[in-house]
Amino acid sequence: MTLTSRSIKSILGTVLLSGAVHASAADQTILNTSYDIARELFATYNPTFEKHWQEKTGQTIEIRQSHAGSSKQANAIMNGLSADVVTFNQVTDVQVLHDKAKMIPADWKKAFPNDSSPYYSTTAFLVRKGNPKNIQSWGDLVRDDVALVFPNPKTSGNGRYTYLAAQGYAQKTFGKDQATAVDDFLKTFLKNVAVFDTGGRGATTTFVERGIGDVLITFESEVNNIRNQYSADEYQVVVPKTSILAEFPVAVVEKNAKRNNSEAVSHEYLNYLYSEASQRLLAGFNYRVHNDVVKAEFAEQFPEVTLLTVEEIAGGWPKATQEIFKNGGKLDQLQRR
Repeated sequence: MTLTSRSIKSILGTVLLSGAVHASAADQTILNTSYDIARELFATYNPTFEKHWQEKTGQTIEIRQSHAGSSKQANAIMNGLSADVVTFNQVTDVQVLHDKAKMIPADWKKAFPNDSSPYYSTTAFLVRKGNPKNIQSWGDLVRDDVALVFPNPKTSGNGRYTYLAAQGYAQKTFGKDQATAVDDFLKTFLKNVAVFDTGGRGATTTFVERGIGDVLITFESEVNNIRNQYSADEYQVVVPKTSILAEFPVAVVEKNAKRNNSEAVSHEYLNYLYSEASQRLLAGFNYRVHNDVVKAEFAEQFPEVTLLTVEEIAGGWPKATQEIFKNGGKLDQLQRR
């Protein structure tokens, strides 16, 4: 049920240029601002929504895309990027749009099902042909002979999930009360990072095209898509038995949508992600979904994993942001040599 290598490559060949279609060609235009590695997903989803919207309303719609690390995207919106909707990979990058700019309502999580997270994933590993370093779990990533590549937690929600997944594994292995052992594990884990790219797509380029590192750590969806795209024979996917629940929250940027007179289409754009057809499309891109029918169809594609929540690992995103990822926080402290 996965997308074929040929279809992934075809999608990757699509050039997403803001303004590539003149605004006058459609009745309305909206901008979806998304995370770094979602280009191919929305290049496929957008035409299906455009068809759905025209059938529903008789109107044509042009959907423009912007992609970068989710934290960078949130800052860009607060600095004037006129996004109608956001499709991010971390709750805090949506929440900040309310907390700092009041661009979305305080109860934005209630706007759509599953706390406004239409799909989810976890963190997994991509290793090279034959798995030469025999990587099976997070514990293997602190060996002296292993070099890692993943996005910088300072600039990427993807990277923050990776760090927290490693912390969750250490807590489960050593016990939450063994803070020194957990910190020592994380310190070695961070020391083994060969390159910290600013976003997930940059990390993919470093690992695949530049040939750096033994393990690429990114979303399960991304590692499977990379393997399909580049060569199933050259890479192997490893999904650790314990990892993290990675939610992908969405929201209408109400302040912009009101100004752009796009509230109705923006809301429907996100709501349609929950339709059975869209859930099937998402699963085809190796995202885990909530729809029971689609979950049953794709059951063999997703191995069973103990998914720890951010709340279980770090007490929730606000606490993690304050104690771990802020300047001078635990992440910076552990990286000091």
